[in-house]
Amino acid sequence: MNEIILNIYLIINNGLVEEFRVVSYEMEGGDDRKIEFLKSQAKEDFPRAIIFDSPSDEKGKFMSYAKFHKLEKRGMHFQLFEDIFQKFGVAENPLICVTPVVDGEIYSQ
Repeated sequence: MNEIILNIYLIINNGLVEEFRVVSYEMEGGDDRKIEFLKSQAKEDFPRAIIFDSPSDEKGKFMSYAKFHKLEKRGMHFQLFEDIFQKFGVAENPLICVTPVVDGEIYSQ
């Protein structure tokens, strides 16, 4: 059965998450295979990724990566991606690969 999977990039500049970028695929197979595929495509996908706004406070200040990391450790970072999930029509528990891009450098495995 095919599933929509996503490569999501956190664009981090000076310690702030300034935007998200996303590339989607539709694949079948096991989760391990899909994750390996997404990781293998991370650097190649980045230039064609679709840009999404990242969270900001009422003053327009972006979230720090430290705060994002705290949310991620608690499994709450998925809430930040709701607009992305709706745009691509993913399943309730989507398979994603999150790649940080820190000051222009892609950190992929």
